[in-house]
Amino acid sequence: MKNSLEKKVGLDLTEGKILPQLLTFVFPLLLANIVQQLYNTVDMIVIGQFVGSRGSAGVSQGGEIATLITFMAASFGSAGQIYVAQLYGAKDHRSISETLSTGMVFMTGLSLLTTALCILFCDPLLGWLNCPPEALDQARSYMVIVSLGLPFVFGYSMICGILRGMGEARRPLLFVTVAAVSNVFMDILLVAVIRLEAAGTAIATVAAQFASFVAAVVFLYRRRGQFGISFTRESMRLHKRHLMVLLRLGIPLTMQSALIHFTQLICTRSINSYGIVASTTNSVGNKIQKLVNILANSIAQGAGAMVGQNIGAKKYDRVREIVRTAILCATAFGILASMISLFLPRAVFSLFIKADDPNFEAILQLGVTYMRITIFVFLISPFQGTFQSVVTGSGNARLAMIAGLLDGVILRLGISYLLAYGLKMGIVGFFCGNALARIGPLLVGVIYYFTGKWKTYRLLDEN
Repeated sequence: MKNSLEKKVGLDLTEGKILPQLLTFVFPLLLANIVQQLYNTVDMIVIGQFVGSRGSAGVSQGGEIATLITFMAASFGSAGQIYVAQLYGAKDHRSISETLSTGMVFMTGLSLLTTALCILFCDPLLGWLNCPPEALDQARSYMVIVSLGLPFVFGYSMICGILRGMGEARRPLLFVTVAAVSNVFMDILLVAVIRLEAAGTAIATVAAQFASFVAAVVFLYRRRGQFGISFTRESMRLHKRHLMVLLRLGIPLTMQSALIHFTQLICTRSINSYGIVASTTNSVGNKIQKLVNILANSIAQGAGAMVGQNIGAKKYDRVREIVRTAILCATAFGILASMISLFLPRAVFSLFIKADDPNFEAILQLGVTYMRITIFVFLISPFQGTFQSVVTGSGNARLAMIAGLLDGVILRLGISYLLAYGLKMGIVGFFCGNALARIGPLLVGVIYYFTGKWKTYRLLDEN
């Protein structure tokens, strides 16, 4: 099993030239992230063009809570990636197989619990968010339906996290492509043709999540011999040793994501109190920011897997070269993204709003301000993401949680409320606070990297 797993699944990222290897590994990650963001963006474009700002705000507000839970799935998927990357670098393939079965069983139980909680507390959460009254029905429908797809999201996240840790990026691209095709087809059918509004978008999203999960499971089943699992009750079970590592990594990473996203929700709640124009601008702006910043995030994601494998193999000089190469690549795109924000803000924003929407011009005007502020995000992200990849790649999830605390609670809320209310900047103050909050994780990553603590932090030796 060891030889077949090593040869046929994954990519050894501990040997070879850094730049070609980084680009080879990142390219499928980039395409997968682009496809995922595009099919999520299709939701916003379709709902915006066929329902209007009421639908856009509803999908965004209903999706905020589901997104918070999705970050939990992504965090445990990242935990799987970090752990498996170090296991792969250390050539411990039996533990990779045991981690896969442990992760799948654990994520199944966790996803069922979160689905029930999301549906049970739907109305109180939307009320807390100050969801605009005209968008409340849309938001409720979207949130309840999307919550039903969380088990597929959790399972998919764990499978893809483990594959990325092994240096395998092509299969996740295939899985998300299946989801994208399903989503676009269902979006057009259910929103543009059948006119189910936000509920149609939600059904399309769940169908896409189901399709990608099934594709991932089919891949595992076909390669079950290489992964050492047989999909029997005896094979698919929890292994305490690996579960403890996943929890030790996943809980702090979940806390990091939760701190960041929960404080974003608090800011969203305050922004929503300014009305539908502010709410829609913030929703659309966040979507554009994620889409444009996708290359820097993909490079950081790829660098994290490379760092993890090389720490597992104890090749520390190679880690430094990975960091330098990743920063150079991501910075080039950050400059290009800044140019888009500077010269094409209205053109980009208008893609998401109906031309005959009564709030069209007001949203575009505020959108220009949002995009100019976002330039700071595009310029700092290459450094923040790369240095944070060393934190996560080494398995120091507790430090990642501290970075989340700085980002969310101390900086995002502190700066946003200071600017919005203390300096009377209003909505613009919240836009600035969200951008400047990234300074916290950047400082944590820089200090951790240059002090060399990542070389002495132990994950595998503690088992």
